[in-house]
Amino acid sequence: MAGLPVPVRDVRVRIQSVGACGPFARITVDFEPPGAAGAAEFRNTVPEEDLPAEYLHALWVGLQGGLDGVAALVTLTQGRHHEVDSSEYGFKLAGEMAGRAARVGAGLLPPEEAERLTKVSWPGKPGSTEPTTAG
Repeated sequence: MAGLPVPVRDVRVRIQSVGACGPFARITVDFEPPGAAGAAEFRNTVPEEDLPAEYLHALWVGLQGGLDGVAALVTLTQGRHHEVDSSEYGFKLAGEMAGRAARVGAGLLPPEEAERLTKVSWPGKPGSTEPTTAG
């Protein structure tokens, strides 16, 4: 399993339907190259009242799917749920988007792939008008 070559921090995903029911998930994730063992690892720093533990497994499955075999140390730094509209599906989808964003940010996918990640932002996102921040 190849490892993420460079850090990609502050990846933010906002899935939210406007004016209707639908999946709701908000996460912020930092991706780092894997540790000495080279294995994928997930850390959660978000209090359970902000993001209940019931969504963490689906989120991790989504993150792994989005990383597509690339090992990384993944740290969930922020998360929010909605009492009615959040679901495992929404957090799995958010994880997949964040993982793909990490691959784009690390140069493992072409920059054009960022255009497909409309619900995702990160410092230095190709085509973004957001200011970049020092790493």
